[in-house]
Amino acid sequence: MIAHFRLPPRLFPALVLLALSFPLSSTAAQDNERLLRFAFQNRIGSVLPILAVKKKFFTAQGLAVESQMFSSGPACAEALTSGAADIATMGDTTALIALARQFPLELIASHAKGEHRHRLMVMDPAIQTVADLRGRRIGVKKGTSTYGGLEQLLANSGLTQTDVQLIDLRPATLVEALQAGSIDAFAASEPTPSQAEQYGAHQLTTLGGLGNNYPILIVGDKRFIAAHPDQLQAFKQALLQALDFLQQQPQKARQIIAETLNLPLEVTIRAMQRHQYQLVLDDSIRHSLRQTAEFLRQQRIIEQIPEL
Repeated sequence: MIAHFRLPPRLFPALVLLALSFPLSSTAAQDNERLLRFAFQNRIGSVLPILAVKKKFFTAQGLAVESQMFSSGPACAEALTSGAADIATMGDTTALIALARQFPLELIASHAKGEHRHRLMVMDPAIQTVADLRGRRIGVKKGTSTYGGLEQLLANSGLTQTDVQLIDLRPATLVEALQAGSIDAFAASEPTPSQAEQYGAHQLTTLGGLGNNYPILIVGDKRFIAAHPDQLQAFKQALLQALDFLQQQPQKARQIIAETLNLPLEVTIRAMQRHQYQLVLDDSIRHSLRQTAEFLRQQRIIEQIPEL
């Protein structure tokens, strides 16, 4: 037989006061905080977010984070604008398109950049210059920073969209499509170009030399940022921890990135060398964004330059 005990009513107030005298555990405190939903890309540019997740730097900052990894910036932007994410990473073109559409978004910082991180890859030896792409099929993920850079490269080479055929493809399918001959060239950010080199592709050119350092940006929901300033600060601190880890233990960091992205270590190293990893929002980033925004406006991809 199980005995049932009933506390005298006079003890209830004392027990309540006793319970309130003990602080909440860290887990309970996190449960009471708003969960931060973070979307980022499975690209070499996402070194800091990947390290922050894998090394549990968000947890070390007392932050409860639900991480979501997507294959492109537009997918991250969709998660953010649909309300499925509170903070997301994306390239400059994707961010500018989202900001120009008057979504309640705020630019937080850049966590990576690289003037030569986008490359134009081919296999046909007959294609020697950008002008040789006239009438050819070029694979690219539309709406990305690669897409914006490619548009500018073509324009600078005297080509328009009517002179080439731009095929909208996910980065994961570009190498196979080039091998199969269903496209004649592709433009993509790292690590896709370095992967393609393993299968006989070669670089026609990078998308550098256009006055753009192609920042990868962190964009947040204004409402979340305004309501949770402490969480935003902890989020930034976790990324700074990741940057410190990258600088202090580069070999371990590269190994983590290679394993996370399922890449050979040598491909990972070559691809990372085309990036600068830092957490900033300085004049050089804003200048690059304004230049890209002006080009996108001229091309009628956006109607107005967003507030930066």
